[in-house]
Amino acid sequence: MNPENVQAGYGIAGGQGARHKVMIIAGEASGDLHGARLVQAMRRQEPGLTFCGMGSREMAAAGVEILFDASRIAVVGIVEVLAHFSDIFTALNILKKRMQADPPALLILIDFPDFNLMLAKKAKKLGIPVFYYISPQVWAWRTGRVKTIGRLVDTVGVILPFEESFYRSRGVAAQYVGHPLLDSVKVDTDRDSFCKRRGINPEHKLVGLLPGSRKKEIVALLPDLLESAKRLLGKYDHEFVFLLPVAATISEEELWENGLAHYSEFLNIHLVHEGRYDMMAACDAVVAASGTVALELAILDIPMVVVYRVSPATYIIGKLLVRHMQFFSLVNLIAERLVVPELLQDEVNPGRIEVELARLLFDDKARNETRAGLALVREKLGKPGASVQAAGLALKLLGCEQ
Repeated sequence: MNPENVQAGYGIAGGQGARHKVMIIAGEASGDLHGARLVQAMRRQEPGLTFCGMGSREMAAAGVEILFDASRIAVVGIVEVLAHFSDIFTALNILKKRMQADPPALLILIDFPDFNLMLAKKAKKLGIPVFYYISPQVWAWRTGRVKTIGRLVDTVGVILPFEESFYRSRGVAAQYVGHPLLDSVKVDTDRDSFCKRRGINPEHKLVGLLPGSRKKEIVALLPDLLESAKRLLGKYDHEFVFLLPVAATISEEELWENGLAHYSEFLNIHLVHEGRYDMMAACDAVVAASGTVALELAILDIPMVVVYRVSPATYIIGKLLVRHMQFFSLVNLIAERLVVPELLQDEVNPGRIEVELARLLFDDKARNETRAGLALVREKLGKPGASVQAAGLALKLLGCEQ
């Protein structure tokens, strides 16, 4: 514990009220979920803790006082962030003012690096310890931020197996806690039950179309995913059912406006509002936007094609900043080899998607090799219990007895 914190009354020497206040910051849907689980794990060990910060529905349901709704600034891409600068500035201002007026005993940051590191700088000035859970992917780009993290953050809880040695070799206190998805990815029903409940013939080929959970992703990806589905239908003598999840952050209207109204005339498409993991586990193959969903599919042992497309300006800037990475999909990065096909920017087109999906659906060798690779990824991810492990690190910084 930093001596300044004890003198300021935030640590063990401070009053119980000060010691039990925690600020926690998440900037997108997955961070909101993982933050909620961390809060719950901390409270199980230390029931008197109170939390405030930035998050959304999951963290609010876990009892966090939401000072700013993260959904207002959950965007991807450099250019896209600029369009939300006003909201981002407002959020920073609100959180910094609260930190100054009612200092917490601990600041917990979840991913969302540029935003969170600005808050970490403020916490450092106030003598508030900082725990970074689900750290920035500095091994991918802007590696210079490692020095900033080492200066501003007391402990980093990393969730990818290779991150611990990366940070430690650069002098940053880091510990691998496991991946939180191993705790949250649960299937409640088998394929036959899933199909029966939705009137689907389980003998048909089930293909998941997962364009993402943000409006810009839907606009950029859904039309091509639907066209690739149409090509599959016209090229192969099989009955196909296409499953399209409706994320909480997306309205059905946005799906209809971005191709669904047209392609629903040709395709047997089922919109899925709940039981997302049951839906994914029922699929024979999936095409999915790059992100956390790729690891969810890996845990469920579902072959996938990963696609990624951003605005041209963001892509150009990204190419200048990321030159050393062989892959962009987390599945391939963890495996350290090509396990699942990944299509980037202009490669994301109906023809390429259809070809890659067809390989996973009909080529037994390709399908078996993919599943062997997914098994390797699951092995590298380790065991469940990330939230509990991360809670232990956070409580240690609080000076709570373990």
